[in-house]
Amino acid sequence: MKPAASPPAPASFLPVPAFYLYGEPQRDVDKGFVHVESLEDRSRPSEWTIEPHVHRELAHIILIAEGGGAMRAEGYDMLFDAPCLLFVPAGIVHGFRWVSESSGFVITLAVSYLADLLARHADLAPLFATAHVVLLSSEHHTRIKRAIAEMDRELGWKAPGQRAAIETELLSIMTCSLRLMGSLAEAPTPPAQHATLVARLRERIDARFRLREPVGDYAVALGVSPTVLRVACAKVAGRSPAAMLDDRALLEACRLLLYSNLTVAQIGYAVGIEDPAYFSRFFTRHIGQPPRRYRALMSSDERSAVTGGEN
Repeated sequence: MKPAASPPAPASFLPVPAFYLYGEPQRDVDKGFVHVESLEDRSRPSEWTIEPHVHRELAHIILIAEGGGAMRAEGYDMLFDAPCLLFVPAGIVHGFRWVSESSGFVITLAVSYLADLLARHADLAPLFATAHVVLLSSEHHTRIKRAIAEMDRELGWKAPGQRAAIETELLSIMTCSLRLMGSLAEAPTPPAQHATLVARLRERIDARFRLREPVGDYAVALGVSPTVLRVACAKVAGRSPAAMLDDRALLEACRLLLYSNLTVAQIGYAVGIEDPAYFSRFFTRHIGQPPRRYRALMSSDERSAVTGGEN
């Protein structure tokens, strides 16, 4: 039974700003877009606080060279100190509180460019599976800072082989980061076609998860059998397709509980579950607590978060 009050249209469910680069109006992203800028360029004018926002078609790699702070990603805080790298996939609601006078660089990549890169180098995919922090030794910090400086220099002029030079440095940064992640680097490399299939599945889930369609429908739409889809998801994501569908619905529910004033019943309807009691059981089973308690606890955590110190 649907809630008495109809919820707003899906596009308005999440009152979180969507930007091109932080503070810039949303616009189409060029397929090969790669951008490097100083961390201070956007953080200092914002008094070292970047409010929660989302980039629909851009992902970040952020080098923290000095200072530190806290990254809030999908309602969870991750503390960090320099030197380290922050990885922020597209579509993740994220914000930052930097320690004053922190410094570093922000690499921004178009998701279309990143998808092409990961299709050719599928073993790098874990770097963008979720928002996370990679700690750096002084040796790795120096190496990565040098690679970013070279990327920035290449982006500032036109010369033969520019795109190849930029990609070389970017792959060097990503490879170094993957190896620092330890056990992930030791996992068997999934075939490129598996990574491509899972990327297509994620795109379709993002667009249609509210419909709660069965996994078989996704397989048909992607032109593969359910078995092939399950194998690809297990190898690339370590999850079943059904679990990935539930994960996306739960992610949206958590966002709405944290960033909207919708009722629990309306949030259930927003993620495709019309029965409020079933939605509450579904949420509790996966998250470990009822939606109302989750909202209260997370809101309390946000109010009490210590200001530390983009995109």
